[in-house]
Amino acid sequence: MTTPRVAQRAEHARYTYRLRVSSTARAALLAEWDRCRWIWNECVARSRKAYRDGEKCGPALLDKMLTSARASTPWLAKGSSVPQQQAIRDFGASRAKALKDIKNRLPQRQRAGMPKHKKKHDAALSLNYTRRGFRVQGGLLHLAGGIVLTVVWSRDLSADPSSVRVYRDRLGHWYASFVVPSEAQPLPATGAVIGVDWGVRVTATTTSDMYDLPHAEHGGKARARLTRYDRMMARRKPSRGQPASKGYREAKKLRAKTYQKVARQRQDTARKWAKRVVTDHDAIAVEDFRPKFLARTTMARKAADAAIGATKQALIEMGRKHRRDVRLVHPAHTTKDCASCGARTKHALPLSERTYTCTACGAVSPRDKNSARVMLVRAGLNPAGVEGIGPPGAPLPVAA
Repeated sequence: MTTPRVAQRAEHARYTYRLRVSSTARAALLAEWDRCRWIWNECVARSRKAYRDGEKCGPALLDKMLTSARASTPWLAKGSSVPQQQAIRDFGASRAKALKDIKNRLPQRQRAGMPKHKKKHDAALSLNYTRRGFRVQGGLLHLAGGIVLTVVWSRDLSADPSSVRVYRDRLGHWYASFVVPSEAQPLPATGAVIGVDWGVRVTATTTSDMYDLPHAEHGGKARARLTRYDRMMARRKPSRGQPASKGYREAKKLRAKTYQKVARQRQDTARKWAKRVVTDHDAIAVEDFRPKFLARTTMARKAADAAIGATKQALIEMGRKHRRDVRLVHPAHTTKDCASCGARTKHALPLSERTYTCTACGAVSPRDKNSARVMLVRAGLNPAGVEGIGPPGAPLPVAA
């Protein structure tokens, strides 16, 4: 039996706030982004050349490149060195991950791609500042280079931030994302455990009917509006090489706002459900399901609307925050195993067959419910009853 993987505890958390950016600050941020984008593209070019020539291209060489470029280019030296150095660090991390995936011989569809050039009108604006590149004073965010931004403080920072990322979304809104040390918020023990199985018709099926998460269909409810905006954009689509009309830009903005609203609805639903599950259970056995392959099936649209990946991540993060025991279970054969006796069926079960019947012990149960109980068994959290509640004061079982 595969040993369940325990989700690692996070040491830091992100606090994101909306920014009010003046025209002067906006011009300065865009100029800073142009410099960082030039640095990134130069790193890509030098990395590719080093690969063709069979040479190394490590962070030390890229740092020397930045030093010489700032010394010989006044336009580059005019900006702050902090976000430019962070651009090199981000490039190095992205390249190292891609090389690691190649070394581990992961399938092509699972590999992280090598860093590519960032185009001016396609790349998302993002500037990273370390502790020496910013300060928060008088409710304002002061960035290196004399850039001052007004922060909409929707909540207080729990500690002094160690870094900040300033970025702009596709609607043109500006945000500041601070990294601060995470604060543990332990919850009282309940003595209960629960297993979670992911699906498309029902997003999350658990060992308790009270905590099942039905498919909210936020994207389906907004499909009519999205179709309308798509038609508006199609009618106003500019000719090649011609600027977009005002109507086209407005339709594009409305479409982007609708997609953003749907994403926030999915996130809100996932967080509320995760908080309820984490509050009422000490240990959670979660299927380590990766729904990427569903994008190549006929269930792609419904699976994307279910937001399984985002819901799973919200549950893991909520468990870390409240110091619950979250165990990730490998999903192989979870639909074929019997939760009662552990027997495995000899044939694959079609999706249309929603009732699981064990040929060994004769147990009959809904297919997804059986899979959720299998999660508990594999995680070493065998429930004492249907709800997964053990005797009062009994310790939780430990996985082998």
